[in-house]
Amino acid sequence: MIKIKGGVAAPKDFKVAAINCGIKRKRKDIALIISTVPAVACGLFTQNRVKAAPILVTKEHLKKTIAQAIIVNSGNANCCTGEKGLKDAHLMAQAAAKELGFHKEDLLVASTGVIGKPLPMDKIKSAIPQLVKKLHKDSGSDVAEGIMTTDKVTKEIAVRVRIKGKDVAIGGVAKGAGMIHPNMATMLCFITTDAYITRRALKIALVNAVDKSFNAVSVDGDMSTNDCVLALANGSAGNKLLDKKDKEFAIFSDALAYITDYLAKAMIRDGEGATKFVEIIVKNTKTILDAKRIANKVATSTLFKTALFGEDPNWGRIAACAGSSGVIFDSDDLDIYIGDVRVVKNGEGSSKHNAEIKKLFKNREIDVTIDLNNGKKAYRMWTCDLSSDYVKINADYTT
Repeated sequence: MIKIKGGVAAPKDFKVAAINCGIKRKRKDIALIISTVPAVACGLFTQNRVKAAPILVTKEHLKKTIAQAIIVNSGNANCCTGEKGLKDAHLMAQAAAKELGFHKEDLLVASTGVIGKPLPMDKIKSAIPQLVKKLHKDSGSDVAEGIMTTDKVTKEIAVRVRIKGKDVAIGGVAKGAGMIHPNMATMLCFITTDAYITRRALKIALVNAVDKSFNAVSVDGDMSTNDCVLALANGSAGNKLLDKKDKEFAIFSDALAYITDYLAKAMIRDGEGATKFVEIIVKNTKTILDAKRIANKVATSTLFKTALFGEDPNWGRIAACAGSSGVIFDSDDLDIYIGDVRVVKNGEGSSKHNAEIKKLFKNREIDVTIDLNNGKKAYRMWTCDLSSDYVKINADYTT
C-alpha cells in the first residue's frame, strides 16, 4: 500500500468541486463529488432517531445500488425542517442531476451544520451550475474544505494498492470536530475507489472499517442527526471483479480500514478545543461488549477528560469509570497503565511513579490501558480532553 495525493479525486474517473453559495459568509459551503461512469454505492448512517432530511433521501436513493455523485452542503444541517426540508433535499439532488445529465436517483445528498433552519434553496440552486463548471481532477482538497463546520483543519487521504494485477486507488475525505460519539459522530465521510468490486464486498469492507474507526471515537459523547459514510466504487481500475471470497479482498479491506482509521484519528486530533489525543485499550475481558462498555465510560467521563486538559494525573478517575460501567469483574484483578507505567496493580494503586505519570500527562498523545485479567477479549477507543475552549465554542454555536 502506497499513500498518494488527491484525496477523493485520486481514483480514476472521479472529479470534484466546491464553492461558496452563500450559506456561509466566505468559506466554501457546497461541494460535489462525481464519478464520470456509474458506480456501485453503499452507505452507513447515524443511529440517532432524529435523522436529517438528506439522510432519508440518500437512504432512499441507495436502494438503486448505483450512484454517480454526492452533493453536500455545510453550515446548515437541514434537520427538523419538516416536509420542506425533505422537499429541499430532493431538490438538491434534482438540480444537480439536471445540470450533470444524471438521473435524480444517481445523486446522494448530505448536509451538516446548524439544526432547525431551512436551507436557502435559492442560493443553492443558483450555485449548482457554477459548481458543475468547476469540476476538476486536480485534488479533493476543495471538498475537504467545503464540508468543514467547526473543523480547524481539512481531513483527506488516498492510497494505492495492487489488486488482481491492477493498481487500485481509494480516496477519503471527512469532517468532524464536535458532537462526536459512536454510531456515528457529527461527521461526514466520503469514500471513492476505482476498484471493480461487488456491492456486497464493498459494504462488508465498509462496515468492518467503520466499526473499528468512526464507531470507536468520542469527543463529547453526543451523537449527531446527519452522520453518514458514503462509498462509491466505479470499477475504472480495470481489475477483475473483486468479491468477499477472493484473497485480494483482504488487501482492499485493509486499505479501506487504513483510510477510515486515519480520518477518525484526524477528527479526534481536531476535536473542538482538544489539546490531547487519547487511546483507550480495554483488554482481557470476558466479552467484547464488556470492553466496549468500559472504554466508552472512560472516553465520555467529564471528570477524566477535564483532568486530561488540566494535566492532572488522576488515574483514580479511570478506576472509577471501570467500576461504574456496569461490567462485572473482581476489582482485585484490575490493572491500569498510563503508557507503559502500571499505576494500578491487582486493584491497588502505587505512588512510586507519580513524577513519571505527571510527565506523561503533559504529552499531546496519551495511552491508557485497562486490564481486567478475566478473559481474552479487547476493545480500543480514541478520545480527547474536554477543554475550556470546547465550552466556548459550543456556548455560542448558533450565535
